[in-house]
Amino acid sequence: MRRFGIIFCLILFATAAICARAQVVSSASAGQFSVTAGGMASVFQPDFVAGDWKCTLLNTADCYDPTLCNNCWNPFAASSNQPLFGVGAYVDVKLTHWVQLEAEGRWLRFNQFDGIHQDNYLIGPRVPVYHFRRANVYAKTLVGFSKMTFYPKNSPGNFTDIAFGGGVDVKLTKRVSFRAADFEYHYWPTWGNSTLSPYGASMGMSYRIF
Repeated sequence: MRRFGIIFCLILFATAAICARAQVVSSASAGQFSVTAGGMASVFQPDFVAGDWKCTLLNTADCYDPTLCNNCWNPFAASSNQPLFGVGAYVDVKLTHWVQLEAEGRWLRFNQFDGIHQDNYLIGPRVPVYHFRRANVYAKTLVGFSKMTFYPKNSPGNFTDIAFGGGVDVKLTKRVSFRAADFEYHYWPTWGNSTLSPYGASMGMSYRIF
């Protein structure tokens, strides 16, 4: 987890550096440039239940023979009645009104069932949709990877993750904003012999650094 955290921080640092350079080069964008960092609490449906594994062998009796079954069990997606809870951090980089980026890291480590948990490390464009008084509605598409720990048949694995989402930020002061709601639907295109689609919601607070 420490290695992934370092990688995520480097991505954020590189993004901020690029944005700072763009601010100097383009005077028209300088007035709109901002960097906001925040924290959040999340609840997610992991789309996996411990024990939901399928054997790829045609003869099911061979699935329980260790001499015939070597990595022949694969997990399959199924809604879980035990959601995962976690915390996360996010950084929003605004170059212009229409050119924005969001990067986030999320660690869903609470309310685990049989040691199953998921972590997300994502970055991508964010688009303003609607502004009403102090509320800003946005949409986003993020790409990166997620880490999932299985039990009892597999060790932790990293998977490509594409997330589609949106939410509402409410400006409380000149620098402080409340993330009233943030919804995300994740798509893992390669997950065992199948795909996975976790989804969830978050709330948080942020502070505009620049």
